[in-house]
Amino acid sequence: MTYETIIGIEIHCELKTRSKMFSGAPVTYGAAPNTAVNEIDLGHPGVLPSLNKTAVEKALQACMALNLTIDPLVRFDRKNYFYADLPKGFQITQQFYPIGKDGWLDIETDQGSRRIRINRLHMEEDTAKQYHLEDASWIDFNRAGVPLVEIVSEADLRSAQEAMAYVDKLRNILVYLDVTDGKMEEGSLRCDINISLRPEGTSTFGTKTEIKNINSISNIEKAVASEIARQTALLEAGEAVEQATRRYDDVAKTTVMMRKKEGSVDYKYFPEPNIPPIRLPQAWIESIRSKLPELPDARHARYKGLGLSDYDAGQLIQNKAISDFFDQLLPLVKSVKLAANWCLGDILANLSQDQLTHRTYALCLSELAAMINALADQTISSKQAKEIFGHLVEGKGYAETVKALNIVQVSDTSVLAALVEEVLNENPQSIVDYHAGKDRALGFLVGQLMKKSKGQANPALSSELLKAQLATRKPQ
Repeated sequence: MTYETIIGIEIHCELKTRSKMFSGAPVTYGAAPNTAVNEIDLGHPGVLPSLNKTAVEKALQACMALNLTIDPLVRFDRKNYFYADLPKGFQITQQFYPIGKDGWLDIETDQGSRRIRINRLHMEEDTAKQYHLEDASWIDFNRAGVPLVEIVSEADLRSAQEAMAYVDKLRNILVYLDVTDGKMEEGSLRCDINISLRPEGTSTFGTKTEIKNINSISNIEKAVASEIARQTALLEAGEAVEQATRRYDDVAKTTVMMRKKEGSVDYKYFPEPNIPPIRLPQAWIESIRSKLPELPDARHARYKGLGLSDYDAGQLIQNKAISDFFDQLLPLVKSVKLAANWCLGDILANLSQDQLTHRTYALCLSELAAMINALADQTISSKQAKEIFGHLVEGKGYAETVKALNIVQVSDTSVLAALVEEVLNENPQSIVDYHAGKDRALGFLVGQLMKKSKGQANPALSSELLKAQLATRKPQ
C-alpha cells in the first residue's frame, strides 16, 4: 500500500534580546551555570513579572514577515505543570490569544512553489536546562525566562525535503529580521516535528508521533525520513503506530522512544493574573512594519535583477553575513558575477562566520574591489588574483601587493604572438592532437605559454591567439 506523509512543525525560537522575557536578568550563552538568573526567574515569593518590550517588537516583526494576522491586545496565560526545569511550577505563555495567527510561508519544492499555512505564533518564556549524569541530574537556570516565540505550522508538509525546506527558509527569515541568531546547535532555534501516515487518497489523519528538539537542518531530513520508514514498516506488518514522543539518535540513524502519550495533558490554563492585557498602539505596530529590513526573497529577486543566476542568488542569500558583504562590495566593482564568485568562494573559505558577522576581518573592501576590477579588465589573471588575495586578507593594499610581487600581465599581442610561435614549434604533437579533437591539447599549449611568460601572459588572449594559429597549422 502507498502512504501519504502528514507533517506539522512546531518551532521554538529564542528572541535576540539583552534581557529575559519577564525580568532584567541578562540573556547569555555559555556563561557559568546559574549566574544569569534572578528572583523573578526562580519564582521567589512576592516577585512580579514585567514584560520585555523588545521581545514584543521582535515577535511583531516575525508575525509581519510570516503574513500573520496580529492581535494588538497582548494577553498571557499560565501553563501549569510540575517539572524540575520549571522553577515557578508554571510557564507564562499565550495559549488562548496568540499575538499572531493564520499566516503562511511559500517554499520551493521539486514540484514548484508550495504554500505552507502557519496556524499561530505566540510568545512565552523558556525553561531551565537539565544535564543528566549517571547518578545525578543538574539544572542550569540561566535559560529560564529567556524570551521565546513558538511558531506552529498546519499539517501541510508532505515529505522530509519539504520539512527541511520549511525550517531552513523560516530560520533564514528570522535571522534577516535579527529576531534571533538562529544557532540551532546552541538551542536558539529548536524543532518539534509531528508525523503521521495515512493511505494515499484518504482524508483521515493517522496516529502521529512527535520528534522532539531536532537541532540541525540536516537532522530534520534524516529524522523525518527515518520516522516515515519506521511507521511504514509497522503499518505494512499490520501493527498500530502508538502515539508517542520520540527523539532522533544521530548515531543509530533512527528515532528512539522517549515517552508514550495516552492523550492530551491537562495543563489547567488560566489567564496570567500578574500581567494585565496590554493594548499595543496601532501607530507603534505600523512604525515597526515600516522599518522591516529587506527579506531573503526580496534580496534574491534584486540579485537576479543584477544579472546573477538563480543558483548564485540563492547561494548568496543563504548566508546573511556573506550577502551583506556582497552588498557592500557591489557599488565598488565592475563585474557583479566576479564579485559573487569571490564572495561564494575565497571569501567564505578565508573568513570565518564570526569575522563576517561582526566585520572583524582585516580585508579592505576597496582593495578587494580593485583586484576584482583588475581581473575584470584582464590586467591580471585568475592565478595572479589568487596570489594577490592571500595578501589582501592580511590587510595589505592591492597596489602595494602587485608591486611587491612584481605582478604584470602581458597583453601585448606582438609579445604573445612570438611566444605562441615558440610553443607551437616546440610541440608539434599537440597540433596533431588538437586537430584530432583532443580538448586537452589546447590547455597544455596554454600552460606551456604561461610557463614561458612566467605566469604573466594574459591567459584569455593567449588562448585566442593559439586557436588562431592552430587553425592555420594543419598537421602533416
